[in-house]
Formats: sequence, C-alpha cells, structure tokens
Amino acid sequence: MNARTVPLQDQLDEITARTRGLVQAERLAVGERAVEELFATGIEERILPVGALAPVFELRDSSNRVVKSADLIAVGPLVVKFFRGRWCSYCVTELEAWRDLYGRIREHGALLVAVSPETQRQSDFAVQQHGLPFPLLHDVEARVAEKFGLVYTVPEFHQRYLKSILVNLPFLNGEASWRLPMPATYVIGRDGRVVFAEAHADFRVRPEPEEALAVLFS
Repeated sequence: MNARTVPLQDQLDEITARTRGLVQAERLAVGERAVEELFATGIEERILPVGALAPVFELRDSSNRVVKSADLIAVGPLVVKFFRGRWCSYCVTELEAWRDLYGRIREHGALLVAVSPETQRQSDFAVQQHGLPFPLLHDVEARVAEKFGLVYTVPEFHQRYLKSILVNLPFLNGEASWRLPMPATYVIGRDGRVVFAEAHADFRVRPEPEEALAVLFS
C-alpha cells in the first residue's frame, strides 16, 4: 500500500509513534502541555463555522504573485488549507496528501490554496522540495487565519522548547509575534459560504481530505 492509499491520520499517527520512540519523555511533555492548554481555551468551538460567509482575502504566493480569494471562487469551489509551516512534519505530510489529490480537485472544477504565516521564501522551499502544484500563501501575522478563528500565540514555555530544537518562528515567519494558526481545512462554495470546516487544537489530528472532498463533490 503506498502513501496515497494510506489514510492521512494513519500517516500522522506513525509520525507520533516515531517521535515518542526518539524523544525524551520530559521533552514530549512540553508539547503535550501546549496542546492541553490550547484545547482548554475552547478555541475549537470558536472557529468560523459551516454556513458562515468566508472572509475575503488577498495574499502573496511564493513567487510574489497576489492571489485573491474572490478571483478563485469565481472559478469554482475553493479548498483553503491552513497549516503551521514547513518545519512541522505533520503539516508537510498533510500537504503531500493534498498534492496527491490535486488532480481530482481540478477535475471537479475546484481550486486549492494553502495558507501559513511563513515567509514567501520558506513557502518557495516547500513548493520546490515537495512538488506542490497549488499556491502556498503568506499570511502576515496570521491575520487571515485570525478571521477564521484559528489563531493563538505560542506560550513562552513552548517558545523556549521550539527554539531549543531550532524552530525559530520569528525568523521563519518574518515577524516576532509567535502567532500560529491551528491547522484547519475549509471548503468555500461558489456563493462564498463555508460548506466544510474542521480544525483541531491537537496539531497531530487532521481531517481526512476525503471528508472534505465528499462535501466538495456532492
């Protein structure tokens, strides 16, 4: 069975299992605490819901081209994939899963963009390294993600841990806020309204692309 036929969550669970086998328990506990504290804020319950009118946005892709959501929706339904950054192995695995489904998305007249706070340079690295056929958009200070209800500030204890493993978000994102989006999948219909919305405080959990596609193709 190749990666394209393995459910995404199974692939992510494998990353988690490998990590738990390699990383010291006290270091793993830092990430667990961050997830628990974020979940406790109730952020999952405040994301932009199905039926809401999606915020209109204009963001630059990795080649500095301005991409307007209104232009994309004029072509067809739009999948918007929010992710943390190329430094996150879970995000890269998820982007590759969507890459492998991109042909089906286009066959149905839909489009896909992925959005993160990372700089255009970092996005360009991801596009080239992973062969991504869809735009990666630079969301400065996660301002668009905030309109979708997805944004939180990484707590100081987790900032220290990320810096200790050389994940320097101020450098990667080009600004010092330490704001990140919860990874999320949205599908926006031709009328501009949300028809699928899912996000999780636990970055290790992601919706299966097929679930979003079932709504998209219905």
